[in-house]
Amino acid sequence: MDKDISNHIRKLLEDGSLVTKDNNDLLSVHFDFSEDTILITGAAGTIGSGLTKLILNCPFKSLILLDNAESPLYYLQKELEAHETPNVHFVLTDIRDEASMLELFSEFKPSLIFHTAAYKHVPMMEANPYEAVKLNILATKFLADLALINKTKKFVFISTDKAVNPISIMGLTKCICERYLMELNSKNSTKFLIARFGNIIGSNGSLIPLFKKQLELGRPLSVTSPEVTRYFINKLKACQHILQISNEAHWKHALFTFNMGKPIKIIDLATCYLEFSGYDIQNNIEFIGLRPGEKLHEDMISESEALKSTPYKDILYVLQKTQNKQNSLDLEPIKSITPNDKTYRIKAILNTILK
Repeated sequence: MDKDISNHIRKLLEDGSLVTKDNNDLLSVHFDFSEDTILITGAAGTIGSGLTKLILNCPFKSLILLDNAESPLYYLQKELEAHETPNVHFVLTDIRDEASMLELFSEFKPSLIFHTAAYKHVPMMEANPYEAVKLNILATKFLADLALINKTKKFVFISTDKAVNPISIMGLTKCICERYLMELNSKNSTKFLIARFGNIIGSNGSLIPLFKKQLELGRPLSVTSPEVTRYFINKLKACQHILQISNEAHWKHALFTFNMGKPIKIIDLATCYLEFSGYDIQNNIEFIGLRPGEKLHEDMISESEALKSTPYKDILYVLQKTQNKQNSLDLEPIKSITPNDKTYRIKAILNTILK
């Protein structure tokens, strides 16, 4: 591993508050949401909580923090008590509960939605594809349709590089959501904006917390392959970019990605983490092979897409190279999916929808 790669990984770890660096300076970025009633789904998750903490430093009208995980939402509530902000509401519900969501829109009438709630673990979704479809596709569709009906001003969807040339259930569900929301933009009343990026360094359930736990248990770090690479970005930078996207009045396009530098070999990340943690590299890394749904390498754009600069150097548009109109997305086949369906059948249906 050369010095540039090592320095890049060290900066990711430090900026992600995973070594010793203080990140309070990154919380000083301000945006104006003074006219907005903001809904964050998955508010207790990595991105949701990151957005919440940045928004609390900004003027806003009202903030609704929604999650279906009781303990994480409770811990977030306790963490935010020091702010003593009366117009923050903690809502314990599930976005798949249509009656609950209808009531929420009726009561709060959100003008800005950050939709971060999703199932994200690739191998887990390969084993539970029906649940991935219900949450990642159907609940997103229902929420987006509600936003359209209620004339929500902006709907910001958090996507992933796994939606590019997808082979996994998780990637396929996210790709379908991207397509569906892009089509909704033709309806005009609500602006649907999509932020597509790679892995959040240190996010809940991701590599770094796993590495930390494995070292605590006296086990070697598990790496799928010596060749596997991933794109990484730290949480605060990703959340700042997401807020920048939401706060701009006029964008020429609706699909964005971020400058994350070159993809990083997971073996290099594991090696650096061992060094930073004071462990020997020898005998502390174990190769376990790619798991179901995983690729050796991810891409930020497909062959049919191109990147274009925006007024912000680390935020990029993702554009279709040709203006040929894609077939309208037909989600009707999803209704035939049942909990008993095998993963291969559900993948076939999702791939058919994307053709």
